Amino acid sequence: MWVAPLLLGAFLLSGPVRGSDGSASTAITCFTRGLDLRKETEDVLCPANCPLWQFYVFGDEVYASLSSVCGAAIHRGVITNAGGAVRVQTLPGQESYPAVNANGIQSQVLTRWASSFSVTRIKNTALEAVGRSVSTARPSTGKRPKKPLDKKAGNKDCKADIAFLIDGSYNIGQRRFNLQKNFVGKVAVMLGIGTEGPHVGVVQASEHPKIEFYLKNFTAAKEVLFAIKELGFRGGNSNTGKALKHTAQKFFSLENGARKGIPKIIVVFLDGWPSDDIEEAGIVAREFGVNVFIVSVAKPTTEELGMVQDIGFVDKAVCRNNGFFSYQMPTWFGTTKYVKPLVQKLCSHEQMLCSKTCYNSVNIGFLIDGSSSVGDSNFRLVLEFISNVAKAFEISDIGSKIAAVQFTYDQRTEFSFTDYTTKEKVLSAIRNIRYMSGGTATGDAISFTTRNVFGPVKDGPNKNFLIVLTDGQSYDDVRGPAAAAQKAGITVFSVGVAWAPLDDLKDMASEPRESHTFFTREFTGLEQMIPDIIRGICKDFLDSKQ
Repeated sequence: MWVAPLLLGAFLLSGPVRGSDGSASTAITCFTRGLDLRKETEDVLCPANCPLWQFYVFGDEVYASLSSVCGAAIHRGVITNAGGAVRVQTLPGQESYPAVNANGIQSQVLTRWASSFSVTRIKNTALEAVGRSVSTARPSTGKRPKKPLDKKAGNKDCKADIAFLIDGSYNIGQRRFNLQKNFVGKVAVMLGIGTEGPHVGVVQASEHPKIEFYLKNFTAAKEVLFAIKELGFRGGNSNTGKALKHTAQKFFSLENGARKGIPKIIVVFLDGWPSDDIEEAGIVAREFGVNVFIVSVAKPTTEELGMVQDIGFVDKAVCRNNGFFSYQMPTWFGTTKYVKPLVQKLCSHEQMLCSKTCYNSVNIGFLIDGSSSVGDSNFRLVLEFISNVAKAFEISDIGSKIAAVQFTYDQRTEFSFTDYTTKEKVLSAIRNIRYMSGGTATGDAISFTTRNVFGPVKDGPNKNFLIVLTDGQSYDDVRGPAAAAQKAGITVFSVGVAWAPLDDLKDMASEPRESHTFFTREFTGLEQMIPDIIRGICKDFLDSKQ
């Protein structure tokens, strides 16, 4: 079986370095996989500041060997993103590697793999990994060394762009408004604002929203504190929904200091309850990839209860109704003890479910060869392949979407991007696809899919991908239709099996063709392509955001 090379290639290892206990650890890269290691048990040294969103990890506790070693170690909690030493134990392959979200990394499902590994801590190791460089710890002086604090850089472990949406309505009044400012100031200081850490801005909600300062204006805690102290009380109705919608749409632009690849967060402070509709604003925020937190303080007054349009507004406005994004304080007095728990939430990158990622911001269309040469049993393997790719993505009405078209000489839309908005329904629809049988006209099928499936979503926020699966020669031209699809903004992956000509596969694939073209002699080889295709989609997604 031959599979076109992709990004998940082997990474060269550097020579061994020794810890304070004399043990040798091999320095590796962020993306060294378990299968790149040669020893049954090997001590390795992971570098610092690996990009968590680019890790590919399959399983939990026991990881498929195509997983990143450092990614698995962070996922398991053996090390943090500051790097460190890890012991890797090679294990036999297994079935059903589970998907688990832990420590900022979402591991993926894998049905089975030929080999596995586990990761554990190495005790008494005094090595630190910074990028590719490795240094040994200084001899002990009997005193605990102070960790240097780069105040300008800030807290590098808490990268976030945060808008504090404060309550400036008559509900809160001047006195509690000042107490609110004090609390926001304490949160800002504990976050560790800096050039490489969190950036914050403030928007005041009242009759009309006012952006007090943007993310780009201040990158030092002292400056932010002074700016917060100088905020004036505006008064008016608590039109929080209006302010939230305005913030989601206007605040997080690159011109105003928002950073690519950094989670966008709005922390909404409410004294009492809002007097306008907040649900629609929450939907808009999620569509813009913003994580909304609501901090509610004090209970609503009798007058406010009469104005509230929806008692369940908090659950409908936050990023996810799972308890994580809502936070309550009984009063504005004595709030110091509430600062740290809120900061911990804001720095939990792995919980920012509304951030735009390759997992929740793509449309993936599958174009499935239903010709007579495939056969019913192999067609079932094709459907299993499609299901396993789809499982990796967060499918929802505002997230990723899946569509499928089957073709012979004719085309049949099995389901479109708008038909199913949950993963369960998509997987059920895939299982229920019935084999057509017939000839092979791949070019016409690509044109049909570009026009009828991708056409309605071409102006949407998601990046579009088409995966063409075929087992033989097309009776028509594929190059022209594929070029038209790519011109329409669709990234094409071609997956060939058995008698599919390599030239046709490359003609259909997007550039670089080598990393968008896959081939296997047998239908059973499709499963091994899944991790590389998912990784390829994510790389293309990230590249499109640069």
